[in-house]
Amino acid sequence: MKTLLASAVLLLAPLAAHAACAPTDFAIQDFKVAASGAGMGTRMMMKGQVVNHCAEAAAAQITIAAKDANGNVIQEKKGWPAGTTNIAPGQTVDFDLGRLFRYSSDMATYTVSIASVRTW
Repeated sequence: MKTLLASAVLLLAPLAAHAACAPTDFAIQDFKVAASGAGMGTRMMMKGQVVNHCAEAAAAQITIAAKDANGNVIQEKKGWPAGTTNIAPGQTVDFDLGRLFRYSSDMATYTVSIASVRTW
């Protein structure tokens, strides 16, 4: 019985890593997209800020989607702006995830959202 209980605790331990915070407890501010350079050397910049409005420290994963003029997703990437560091309540973290994208002249619009939340 003790072995069964210990196994259950170890099995459920990873679930404790998820924050009591939800994606709606985080906000994205001042998101801007720009491209610099030309041709194969074009570098994307996708800058903004993530703000933690949750009552506890947690981390937010964001999703950025690049869409064509018809609204079709061309590229979509996820990233953790604060890495494996929790963001304190009320704290803002700057990010630039442009390095994850390859420039395409078809990119017309961009969306950014909070994909998930966890504690490290």
